[in-house]
Amino acid sequence: MRAARVHELGAAPRIDDVEPPEQAEERALLEVDAVALNPLDVAIGGGRFYGGSPPLPYVPGCEAVGRADGGRVYVFGDGLGIARDGALAERAVVAEERLIPIGDDVDATTAVACGIAGIAGYLSVTRRARVGPGDRVLVLGATGVVGFVAVQAARIAGAERVVAAGRNRERLARARHAGADAAVELTDGDLADACGGDGPTVIVDPLWDGPLATALAAAAPGARVVHIGQSAGPEATLSSAVVRGKQIDLLGFSNFGLPIEILREGYLELVGHVTEGRIEIPLETFPLDRVAEAWERQAAGPGEKIVVSLR
Repeated sequence: MRAARVHELGAAPRIDDVEPPEQAEERALLEVDAVALNPLDVAIGGGRFYGGSPPLPYVPGCEAVGRADGGRVYVFGDGLGIARDGALAERAVVAEERLIPIGDDVDATTAVACGIAGIAGYLSVTRRARVGPGDRVLVLGATGVVGFVAVQAARIAGAERVVAAGRNRERLARARHAGADAAVELTDGDLADACGGDGPTVIVDPLWDGPLATALAAAAPGARVVHIGQSAGPEATLSSAVVRGKQIDLLGFSNFGLPIEILREGYLELVGHVTEGRIEIPLETFPLDRVAEAWERQAAGPGEKIVVSLR
């Protein structure tokens, strides 16, 4: 079978002919239709992931949509593409408990685009931060896929006001079109004024580091911060006076920490919103033969989901 494999850390994967995987007990054989690339895949392939990389050469791909046990499924987890060969191949072996059945009425590229980044943007808002009526939500990094989904999730959750913050004007305009009440450039925007009231009551943070410190200075007393990622840096210096004085609640969020039933429920909710047109996830699709191009596009931070189609 054909598979994309990373042969050297820091280099894009290339197509190889490899032996198909063998099905084992309590594992399903997945006929892969589409794989979404993520910053996580590039970090693992570049040797920058804190959990290390599988032995070289290895097949990347942490999530996929395909067919298993006679139906279409989404799969993520069980070490796929992290501790062992992943899904960027015509077939992969996955734990049966990680299979999430989806209907055939959703095309594979859309279904896989709702995965890792979409789940993070959606569940961090609806479950972890519990956004609701009366909340003023500031979404940092709203120019990326996670932030873009978070903007739309906050609107669906009934937030009083949603503010998108980022550095790319074109993508900020996209966030406004998708439901943000205001868009602010992180470099010079007044976050408190944009959020109204006495500042945001919820901050969605895929960035960490300096942008979060700036946002906390603008936050309302008792604000909730849901922290998703570290695109701006792995460490942050936060003012003790601000955190204590405003009694800030700092909430961590990770897809890897979700029980499978919550992951399944949230993913299927998001797919429903996308198919009904309530949430948009911009995507760009590449065939498997152009996987190196897709990989480089993901590494450049495209602001949309990069999907590799295998069928």
